[in-house]
Amino acid sequence: MKISKYLHSCLLFEHEGHKLLFDPGKFSFAEGRVTADMFAGVNSIVITHIHPDHFDLDILKSILAVTDAKLHTNSQVGEQLNKAGLDFTLIEEGDITIGPFSLKAISVTHEPLLDNPIPQMTAFVINDRVLYPVDTLGDELLDYKGIELLLLVTMAPFANELRIAAFADKMQPKQILPVHDGYARDFFILQRYANYKKHFEKQGITFHEVYQIGQSITI
Repeated sequence: MKISKYLHSCLLFEHEGHKLLFDPGKFSFAEGRVTADMFAGVNSIVITHIHPDHFDLDILKSILAVTDAKLHTNSQVGEQLNKAGLDFTLIEEGDITIGPFSLKAISVTHEPLLDNPIPQMTAFVINDRVLYPVDTLGDELLDYKGIELLLLVTMAPFANELRIAAFADKMQPKQILPVHDGYARDFFILQRYANYKKHFEKQGITFHEVYQIGQSITI
């Protein structure tokens, strides 16, 4: 299973010829470094919640203009898709199969934000090997302690590095792929990655310094 990062939390999973895209949001596309044409071969798209750094209707339409990907999301995002006349499969809790991917959807609570309502948010376990908590750092996902790969928020207005590292330490994954850093400059990202890597190496956890457009890992 190949996982490629396209800034922030826009992630492309590839397995057995199927391409599954998560959260093509505004931060990934804001400066033109990522474009819809990069996803012309995508088969399926999953949106985890309504925040613009994970879901942008115009960006989604631009991707759908170059592919016939099927959409999967929760009811809050689904309301916006309905208004736009876009078909989708509802996925909020439980198991779903998308091509060769087995997904477990988990309803989780977004971390609190200043003067901002808490959205409906859906985390995922992909093929029993990857945990995508999205924007939560809560204990509600401790059932997946020891998972092979954790997609970890590394920068956010709702958490500092101490809290982020403490969450990952409790989860004890074998590997970490950093996400949610699309608003930072590359030189700052590299500096913070070096700090995270130093910390997690002490825990015996591999931290992948993935920041270039389309850079990938395989598990």
